[in-house]
Amino acid sequence: MVGPIVELNNVSKSYYRNDIEIPVLHNINLRVDESSFLALMGPSGSGKSTLLNLIAGIDQPSSGELKVAGEDICRMKDSNLAKWRSKNIGFIFQFYNLMPVLTAFENVELPLLLTSLSRKDRREHVESALSIVGLTDRMKHYPRQLSGGQEQRVAIARAIVSDPTLILADEPTGDLDKKSAEEILVLLSRLNKEFNKTIIMVTHDPHSAEKAGLTIHLDKGELQK
Repeated sequence: MVGPIVELNNVSKSYYRNDIEIPVLHNINLRVDESSFLALMGPSGSGKSTLLNLIAGIDQPSSGELKVAGEDICRMKDSNLAKWRSKNIGFIFQFYNLMPVLTAFENVELPLLLTSLSRKDRREHVESALSIVGLTDRMKHYPRQLSGGQEQRVAIARAIVSDPTLILADEPTGDLDKKSAEEILVLLSRLNKEFNKTIIMVTHDPHSAEKAGLTIHLDKGELQK
């Protein structure tokens, strides 16, 4: 596609509690080019996760313009937005968000159940995703049978199984030991460099941010120059 894959123009976000306005983001202007790896840093409460949720279409800005993959997602109806999100966004969470009653294979397959893919095609997609994250031999294991690092790799496989336009990672190493965290960062870097995946990663860890090609800082709801 031509132009940035993510484009925010004067985006602000506020929440309301008992008619009291609580500003979270102020006039955010951001461009993210295709195939880039961006680290979004900032202290707790700076608005990092809110910004990620806006880009994912999980939340809506209070004002401003937000385009992702050429689409003005602020103008989409909820039903169209859900369909768009399933096709374009792969989300990686800090605490994995795996279903404990499902195997690794079944967890990765979940996003594909919303598509028209045949059972055979779904299996091929899942096996390919698990192969990329190095867990082909763990596909029949349940989350409780996996280490934290392996659980996060299953979560990454789930995020990439539908070949999304954009991968959003919210503190993906925040719940991991140093060795497992390093493995996840290497995997994300590989997804960016070998598979040309565009990644936006929220982190508070400078070492994690070093893996990205570009780092921006958010503080008190404003991007720091």
